[in-house]
Amino acid sequence: MSNGRKVIVGQDGNFEKALRKFKKKIAESNLLQEVRDRQEYVKPTTKRKVEKSKAKSRWKKQLREQELPKKLY
Repeated sequence: MSNGRKVIVGQDGNFEKALRKFKKKIAESNLLQEVRDRQEYVKPTTKRKVEKSKAKSRWKKQLREQELPKKLY
């Protein structure tokens, strides 16, 4: 199950550099996100409800950013 998700530490022994490369490979393969998604089952209706509320909050934020500042007189 390696699928290219391994990093070999070179002769210089730079472990920090190898760890950064490994983290980047894991992030690119979306393995961590898949593990988080599989931790608990979320019903499709609940998932839709959460996504809709997130969309509403993004829309409200966008509207707030477009508002003109209040008059201070």
